[in-house]
Amino acid sequence: MNNNTSLIWNIVLTLAVAVLFFLHFSSKPSADAGVAADGNVVPGRRTVYVQVDSLLKNYDFFKDTRKELENKNFQLENELNTKGRSLQNEVAFFQQKAQTMTPEQARSTEAQLMKKQQDLVAYRDQSAQALGMEEAKKNEELYKNIRSYIDKYNKENGYEYVLGYSLGGGILFANPSLDVTQKIIDGLNKEYKGSNKSAAADSTKKK
Repeated sequence: MNNNTSLIWNIVLTLAVAVLFFLHFSSKPSADAGVAADGNVVPGRRTVYVQVDSLLKNYDFFKDTRKELENKNFQLENELNTKGRSLQNEVAFFQQKAQTMTPEQARSTEAQLMKKQQDLVAYRDQSAQALGMEEAKKNEELYKNIRSYIDKYNKENGYEYVLGYSLGGGILFANPSLDVTQKIIDGLNKEYKGSNKSAAADSTKKK
């Protein structure tokens, strides 16, 4: 069941494998200079980076989404456990009373119990699939939010590259002065807070 709520691992892999958010503005190269690995100035290259792990850890949308999915998974597991114990009790009761039943009654009861078991398995699979689809949708929304804000942020700053920096990723070193993680986090959380207020206002109006 936990595989269907692995949002944090799925999205980290999604961002880490991609390694970078690639934003290239070819129409108007910047006159500002970047710094190469050997310390030499490279004209026309403005690059910053975002720490992916820190971004996810501090992005309120991600934290809320992870908590929501974990709660749904927990509720589903409890529901399945309750239904499973109830079915086990019915089976145990049937086994105790089977000798007092006619063959026809025993076959009928056994068929009913098998049907309940099949229904429970089907419900488990359908619920897990629905939860997995919801998780995938949230993953997509998360990536869309991040990419959309970085696009917006970059229009105001004109960077040629906004790299995704993560431990074990393709970037082995990043100058701390080029780290814009906190600015991206602040901007994302501000937009998320605003969207929540708008949603709450719309809900109030509908009532």
